[in-house]
Amino acid sequence: MSGPQNPERVMRYADMFAAMGAEPRLRIMQLLLTAHPQGLVVGDIQDELGIPASTLSHHLDKLKNEELVKVRREGTFLWYTANTEALQELLNFLYAECCTRNKAVEPGDLVLIVQASKVSQERKGK
Repeated sequence: MSGPQNPERVMRYADMFAAMGAEPRLRIMQLLLTAHPQGLVVGDIQDELGIPASTLSHHLDKLKNEELVKVRREGTFLWYTANTEALQELLNFLYAECCTRNKAVEPGDLVLIVQASKVSQERKGK
């Protein structure tokens, strides 16, 4: 690595990855991403994945505590959405120094490529 990583930041990302490391929580994240940006209500998540309500609540709390999902209340419904900004931050962390040891890519170039690709996709969507 070309520079020291902030230990608190690394610990935060490790906690975020650990939260997604359980199979049900990874399935929840995948499902929420399919419904992005609107998200899903708890009942729809439960029906789709077949996770008991109390267990689902535990998993959603863990994901929320690690800021991987966002929650909004509309009337009596709780809507859950994937926090795509946090997921992008995780990917940026992983790829920030990709291929730099062998000098195939300059530090941060891959992140810039991903960001440019995202902008291009957003423009196509308009």
